[in-house]
Amino acid sequence: MADYYGNQPQDVRPGIDARRLWAGGVATAVIAALLAVVGLLIARGVFEVEVLAPKGEGVWGNASTTTYALVAAAVALLATGLMHLLSVATPAPSQFFGWIMVLVTLIAVVLPLTLSVAPSAKIATAAINLVIGLVIAAVVNSMAASARTLHRRRSQQKPAPPTRQWSQQDPPPTRYYDQ
Repeated sequence: MADYYGNQPQDVRPGIDARRLWAGGVATAVIAALLAVVGLLIARGVFEVEVLAPKGEGVWGNASTTTYALVAAAVALLATGLMHLLSVATPAPSQFFGWIMVLVTLIAVVLPLTLSVAPSAKIATAAINLVIGLVIAAVVNSMAASARTLHRRRSQQKPAPPTRQWSQQDPPPTRYYDQ
């Protein structure tokens, strides 16, 4: 069945607008970094949990806050790269991306629970990692969906059907009883 423009299903293939995908990936990295900072500020300032900061460092903590935010941004960029790769190489990129992100987020949630720090720090870090992972997965998946395109295949394009010229006349009607 042809689409509106006369393309047959085999004439088009799915693709991705890489410029839009990576612009969204950079925006997602900013969101992830800010989420990390907000999560640490809430944990330290509201709940007084010493997440990634030695005792006495205050609400802002030390350089580990910056490192945590940069790592969150890097993870968002890696997720964008993964989605780009999956979009050009696999039949169902959103499905594979979703599973990979769920498993990576699960690792990021479970890992702090295995550390030998205060239980409150374990839970706070796991919660921050969970929120960051879910937001990265959701935002990258949705912006990749909006960056998907359809590309025409060049090698299999059919020539346009001939058009009637103004000087041509219609053929005479065929009568069924004349045959």
